[in-house]
Amino acid sequence: MDIHRKSLIEIHVAVLLFGLTGLFGKFLSIPPQHIVLGRVFFASLSIGCFFVIKRQNIRLNSVQDYVVVSALGALLAFHWTAFFTSVQVSTVAIALLTFSAYPIFVTFFEPIMFHEKLKIIDVAFALIMFVGVILIVPEFNLANNLTIGTIWGMSASVTFAIMSLINRKLASSYEGSVITFYEQGVASIVLLPILIFNRPEMRLLDWGLIALLGVVFTGLAHSLFIGGMKTVRAQTAGIIASMETVYGIASAAVI
Repeated sequence: MDIHRKSLIEIHVAVLLFGLTGLFGKFLSIPPQHIVLGRVFFASLSIGCFFVIKRQNIRLNSVQDYVVVSALGALLAFHWTAFFTSVQVSTVAIALLTFSAYPIFVTFFEPIMFHEKLKIIDVAFALIMFVGVILIVPEFNLANNLTIGTIWGMSASVTFAIMSLINRKLASSYEGSVITFYEQGVASIVLLPILIFNRPEMRLLDWGLIALLGVVFTGLAHSLFIGGMKTVRAQTAGIIASMETVYGIASAAVI
């Protein structure tokens, strides 16, 4: 199997796992920030244990790279908080549909960052997706939970677009699991202070769901997605990621 095809498969598997994450926002009754904190903590912990067992060197090449992954970690903390807030204030469908619109932003950001030519077909797809987002908003009314959910979902969309493009650059130098470990770890540190002000009561089921969300649907999924971007354009990965909406809405309807 050639490297490009392997990368495409990794991205498809990652998107399938991403599509199921919205369900956890409905199963868990704790605040979004605490869901994200548990998620990134268990993700970084599981990957860190893997590195220890494997005795893998995870040092980065420069101080600049440490600064970049730290900034991405902080952005990741906001991204997931915005996504789960969208799920809880509106619906899984609204959160996934607005979040999966991130290729709109990638379409215009990627040519600038990578000095690539802006393709007409990519612009056409972006415009179609933008029209789709407008159609799902019943009215622009801040008293409407669906509107609030859409705003949070679009915030998650923009931040994910930025992270995807920068991760594409990092993926050319590091394994996806290494990048994921640092980003999830920094996100954990950024969100940790919330426990000083609020410690929600958690059932044993909540702990199990958060651990599952962190290890499989975050640590593994992000490692596959970032690793797959070694040979795949962010725009192409974004189009594949649109399937996340299908997986998420279908599973939400069934479950």
